[in-house]
Amino acid sequence: MVIQIFNSLTRQKEQFVPLEEGKVKMYVCGPTVYNFIHIGNARPVIVYDTVRRYFQYKGYDVKYVSNFTDVDDKIIKAANELGEEVFELTERFIHAYFEDITALGCKQADVHPRVTNHMDDIIEFIKVLVEKGFAYESQGDVYYRTRKFDGYGKLSHQSIDDLKVGARIEAGEKKEDPLDFALWKAAKPGEIKWESPWGEGRPGWHIECSVMAREHLGDTIDIHAGGQDLTFPHHENEIAQSEAYTGKTFAKYWMHNGYINIDNEKMSKSLGNFVLVNDIRKQIDPQVLRFFMLSVHYRHPINFAQDLVESARAGLERLRTAYSNVEYRLNAATNLSDNGDTYLEKIEEIKKFFEEAMDDDFNTANAISALFELAKLANTYLNESNTEERVLNALLQTFNQLGEVLGIQFKVEAELLDEEIEALIEERNQARKNRDFARSDEIRDQLLSMNIILEDTRQGTRWKRGL
Repeated sequence: MVIQIFNSLTRQKEQFVPLEEGKVKMYVCGPTVYNFIHIGNARPVIVYDTVRRYFQYKGYDVKYVSNFTDVDDKIIKAANELGEEVFELTERFIHAYFEDITALGCKQADVHPRVTNHMDDIIEFIKVLVEKGFAYESQGDVYYRTRKFDGYGKLSHQSIDDLKVGARIEAGEKKEDPLDFALWKAAKPGEIKWESPWGEGRPGWHIECSVMAREHLGDTIDIHAGGQDLTFPHHENEIAQSEAYTGKTFAKYWMHNGYINIDNEKMSKSLGNFVLVNDIRKQIDPQVLRFFMLSVHYRHPINFAQDLVESARAGLERLRTAYSNVEYRLNAATNLSDNGDTYLEKIEEIKKFFEEAMDDDFNTANAISALFELAKLANTYLNESNTEERVLNALLQTFNQLGEVLGIQFKVEAELLDEEIEALIEERNQARKNRDFARSDEIRDQLLSMNIILEDTRQGTRWKRGL
């Protein structure tokens, strides 16, 4: 079965046909780095990491690009409030981002471009849009002429006349039309800025991804992905910019994951239910959090609640127990079983069911049900009086193969004794004093993989075992 993707652009499932045989060019909108990421940010990271893993499982060569927005109004505001330089702030939170996604079992992108490293590219891109008449300068700002692009609204499925109803011009903006959006913003006093043909300033948000996607993946890409909240205006504006610049289709397939609610309420700072990954992974095993995120189809909303997370923890524990029991039985395996071939056939059927689920728009919820079927089969086989090494190895291998696609580990390392943990923490503290941050991070990640949560305080490093 071929992979089917629900394309937000056409609002239907479509067979995935890559631009180049055997290859996938994939761009995922990354974070604006002014704070730790919250679990809403974490969902697309987990979802599209899993999508990439499945493409690789199917034999595709994937080039995966995910950007950092490292200059923005929110970043400038946060830097001013904290008394930090913009570059210091963004570097700190980029490092924190990598810590969080690593804990969640996510691989880094092949390329993590930063806006500040592409400023010349951005300026040249805007110059071409101005030359083509799709953009205009106004008192140091540069705006995109939205009405000039015939296809505007095709991703969000809105007519430009309907969009005009809610459009307005903010104080200080000098637009030809309320729907026009900023490509370049004139610098305000004290702000970080770059020289441009229109004066000192910095780019608007939407232009960044158009430029970085093109620079690293070319004029047309296979998949552009992100959260549902980015559909309009961010992705809509990206299409308008990119297709006006190249005259070509920007992306063949658009993927958008659903929202996260907290106890059935929308997550927001105003409601006080804003959950940061950096905080929650100190209380919950990050693998449980990942398993929970994948237990619902990516396009559907997901509700983050204690009982649902606990259910995910119990489910993952069932799978890990089955895996551990199979591994243990290997020590007493025989070659006397009469029904080994039957079990091997059932294992292949489960793998087929898993692949059918993932081929159907990456349905991880159904894929996880295949894992539970595998665990059920394993438990049944372990009740047999005789067990064969080849069947036990096939069960373990399948657990590992399918777990690798989902980024889930079933083999749990032996639990460390308290004194062993204290010794590793002492080694980490010494490494930090010696500014050997690579070793410090390595020890932290080692402990985290064993579900040991560290918390650095002024009184020293505290630790606890995760849920």
